[in-house]
Amino acid sequence: MAGKVFFSVSMSLDGFIAPASLGELMGRQWMELQQWIFPQRHFRENLKLGEGGEEGRDNDIVRETFERTGASVMGKNMFDAGEKMWPEEAPFHTPVFVVTHEKRDPWERPGGTVFRFVNDGIESALDQAREAAGDRDVRIAGGGATILEYLNAGLVDEFSIALSPVLFGSGIRLFEGVDASRIALEQIRSEPSPRATHLTYGVHPR
Repeated sequence: MAGKVFFSVSMSLDGFIAPASLGELMGRQWMELQQWIFPQRHFRENLKLGEGGEEGRDNDIVRETFERTGASVMGKNMFDAGEKMWPEEAPFHTPVFVVTHEKRDPWERPGGTVFRFVNDGIESALDQAREAAGDRDVRIAGGGATILEYLNAGLVDEFSIALSPVLFGSGIRLFEGVDASRIALEQIRSEPSPRATHLTYGVHPR
């Protein structure tokens, strides 16, 4: 049985998931947005940041998201930013399919992450990711424009938002340009934690 297609992001209270400029990634606002995840034990172990870390529901959510993901899909902008910032052992440990116009050979990293570059559209990338994931889920990793493409195409089954207690004021909005006439949502879970509020929704045709 094929798994679900989902995305999982951190979002500010005013609806932003990233600064407008890639040059501001890892800046103060972005660090504040992600502050809930950095102390978590699973996150620290996965990125080889050292032993220890917090355990609790936030950590469980990080671990569950990682464990359900059999393959990921991302856009070229996210890959370009990550290629500069990820450690040598990239944090996915599964196949990653990059939607791009560029033709490039697969890029293998230590720890099981293999980036494959797909230049014939989002549906082709998803088909390849589904095959690679088997009965596990496919995560649309980002960035915002790629998530929106899949959402508007009716290809997303579920998504989760970690709502962080921070305001951006400007940047990339998660739902800017969403085709709301075609999408209906079903709330699955709402879980507050000391660091964020975790919201999960099922996605259905309207």
